[in-house]
Amino acid sequence: MEFLILLPFLAQMLIISFDEFYFHIRRGLPKWERLGHPLDTLTVLACFSFVLFVPYSSFFLKVYIALSIFSCVFVTKDEFVHKECCPASEQWLHALLFINHPIVLTSAGLLWPLVNKAAVPEWMGSLIPFADLLRSILFIQTGCVALFLTYQTLYWNFLWKDKVPE
Repeated sequence: MEFLILLPFLAQMLIISFDEFYFHIRRGLPKWERLGHPLDTLTVLACFSFVLFVPYSSFFLKVYIALSIFSCVFVTKDEFVHKECCPASEQWLHALLFINHPIVLTSAGLLWPLVNKAAVPEWMGSLIPFADLLRSILFIQTGCVALFLTYQTLYWNFLWKDKVPE
């Protein structure tokens, strides 16, 4: 039961992988997406890295909330033009990602006191035996996001050769 908090992370990985390796590969990406998608991923990486490397405090919690809100708004930036280049099924998948995005960032925020070994609220007590495992899982997730960012940047901007209308 304690691991239910990890379901949004798994959903994020599965949905974004399907979006990337089915829809994006199939239709190709115009330049604005080849640049914008890595920036979207960078906002997620910033949030996860903040949780892993910044000590938990009430001040830094406010900073994290601001980073998370920025990320949630930023990732929606392309939807005004996606309607012209994406099929409805891809737009529906994006909707799933937008629903899951704040849940993932909230889950990471809830894990923050545990992974930083801070004094944790009493309600989190049942998760304490798994704190090291949850920290490792969050590190792995952060590493996967960093690898995905590297892939997006290198593949779409340097390796991919097909051209789509800009």
